[in-house]
Amino acid sequence: MIFAVAVLAPIFGSAIAGLLGRAIGDKAAMAVTIACMVVATICGETAFVQFVWGGAPSGAVVLADWLSAGSFHVSWTLRYDTLSVVMVAMVTFVATLIHIYSVGYMGHEHKPVARFFSYLSLFSFAMLMLVTANNLLQLFFGWEGVGLASYLLIGYWYEKPSACAAAIKAFVVNRIGDLFFAVGIGLIFFLFGSISFSTIFAAVPQHVNDTYALFGANDRALEIIGILLFIGATGKSAQIGLHVWLPDAMEGPTPVSALIHAATMVTAGV
Repeated sequence: MIFAVAVLAPIFGSAIAGLLGRAIGDKAAMAVTIACMVVATICGETAFVQFVWGGAPSGAVVLADWLSAGSFHVSWTLRYDTLSVVMVAMVTFVATLIHIYSVGYMGHEHKPVARFFSYLSLFSFAMLMLVTANNLLQLFFGWEGVGLASYLLIGYWYEKPSACAAAIKAFVVNRIGDLFFAVGIGLIFFLFGSISFSTIFAAVPQHVNDTYALFGANDRALEIIGILLFIGATGKSAQIGLHVWLPDAMEGPTPVSALIHAATMVTAGV
């Protein structure tokens, strides 16, 4: 329960600031988003302590059913293991500090800033969904979510043509990488018959020698999938080839750079 609150709290703050920002005012919107992030941080750090020192068992937290088509079933499930608890603890803590810093940084803005804080919390939620995904479709949801939020944050000062161009550039370049990532996920489903991490990891030894016919040659399926997923990660982590969006992304406010480029999204690519 605590782990789920850590992941879901930011989206409540984002919704309130985004939908009711004009009605409640900037100060209230900032207070709500920061409060939700503080709650997420406390829950995230608590879950980390319980797992690392409290001996809590690894597992999964099922939130709800998502898709069901024939034999294809996907649910909203949060993966609770060493990697996820470490990432949740880190992301919530860093994102909370950035929210607090943004209060002072955006204080000189003459326009309402509730939208900015809504975007920050939306990014934090998408990032948390990414690092707690228990299947590839949910991971792709978080993957695309951080891409959308980064587009909104980089282009926050939309009156500036350079900011708009930088946001579009980041969005398009990341979609190139995401196309390869999506194809890799599709090949995984055709090969393993599942997109659940636990099923895939357990079945890898059985498919080591499987091949795909590609460009007139039979190549090992796992290698092709690995390359496709790597290209997808290349876009998010701004590695050579798909790095061109990163310098222009500095058109966004400084807290955006701290959240996207220094702390979380680029790290997620790695």
